[in-house]
Amino acid sequence: MRVLVVLGHPTGPSLNRDIAERAVQSLRTNGHEVIFHDLYAEGFDPIMTAEEAAGEPATDPAIRRYADELTEADGIVIVHPNWWGMPPAMMKGWIDRAFRPGCAYAFEGTAGEIGRPVGLLKAATVLIFNTENSTEEMEREYFGDPLDALWKKNIFGLCGAREIYRRMFHGVLMSTPEIREAWLAEVEETVDRFFPVGARQAA
Repeated sequence: MRVLVVLGHPTGPSLNRDIAERAVQSLRTNGHEVIFHDLYAEGFDPIMTAEEAAGEPATDPAIRRYADELTEADGIVIVHPNWWGMPPAMMKGWIDRAFRPGCAYAFEGTAGEIGRPVGLLKAATVLIFNTENSTEEMEREYFGDPLDALWKKNIFGLCGAREIYRRMFHGVLMSTPEIREAWLAEVEETVDRFFPVGARQAA
């Protein structure tokens, strides 16, 4: 399988980078082809042009490559921190520019009616790993975990992914090395479960 892994975190050494690297390592160990993007390290331009906002194809070949890799992936892994209930701006810009109409999704219907969204992504399975400093109880009971609906419904649900697994690691600021290593072991186990050796994309 060809699996796209996208990291959105601005600092070099970080739990998010460790999560992404562990996922990449596990995927390659299991025999999968991995396309890895560290958006900040690559200097990804998150600003959508007026032409793109109007529905025209991107003229920047780098943006076209990001979009092509997204639409051609058999599986996808997303890694980023929770900032104010949202992804970092760099990750949001990647969503805006890579999830292109006609590639990731389309709207079908009759002129004059509200279009019906149709998912076009090839990837059936998506894993999302997030980090935050809040407790699980505060995230669930006070904030309402807005990232869950964002990724599962608004983005990948709309774009056709059938199996979407998301894990939020809570209390990162006060976590110990032992806790972080347990989290990384969980990432490895999760990747092995959803993308095992010899896995093939379902028809």
